[in-house]
Order: sequence, then structure tokens, then C-alpha cells
Amino acid sequence: MTMDAFVAALCERLNVPIDDVDVNAILDLAKDAAHNVERPAAPVTTFIAGYAAALQGGGSAAVDAAADAAAELAAQWPDMAGVPDPAATTPTLDSAAVDTGEAAGPSPTSGAAGTPDTSES
Repeated sequence: MTMDAFVAALCERLNVPIDDVDVNAILDLAKDAAHNVERPAAPVTTFIAGYAAALQGGGSAAVDAAADAAAELAAQWPDMAGVPDPAATTPTLDSAAVDTGEAAGPSPTSGAAGTPDTSES
């Protein structure tokens, strides 16, 4: 099944006017989000843009406006100042251990549970 046939069948199943669906615009928006934010942002961005268009009453004008706004944000995302990188601000187990001076796991001189090995060799 081709993309066009699938989109037509999906529009029919969901009662969406096929004339309101611009596949190339959707794919461009997904590409912008994936390249400028991160790959998982692509489907999320297209969903939110569609949902926003529906909240504005639907139709091709609402879809275009929502897609344009989402594409603009995605294009600006790498240059936006003050937007924290969640990976940089969320401590991981290893970074928490480094920050507190604690070892991340059992040391070579400790027992299996990380307690000192008191058995005689």
C-alpha cells in the first residue's frame, strides 16, 4: 500500500477531509522537529500541531497556522537561550556518586554488597 492510499484510508476512517491533509507539510514539520530538537520530537510535534489545529476549529487554515508555529519553534530551538538541556540537569546514578564522593559500585576491596570484606584470605 502506498503512502497516498494509506493517508486516504486513514482520513476516511477518522472522518478527516483529505483536502485538509498536506502530507508534505506534515513530513517537513516532522523533519524540522527531528533535526532541530531530537528524533522523538517528530511524532510528538506533529500530533500536538494537529491537536492545536483541532482546538482552533480544524480545517486547513488552522492546520497551516499550527504547523507554521510548531515549525518556527523547532527551527529556533537550537538557538534559544535559557532552555535547559534535561540531560544536563537531571543527575544520573553515576553523576550523583561523583557529586557526593561516593563510589558508584563495590570497590575491589569490598564485599558483594559494597561492605568491607572482613573475611581472611
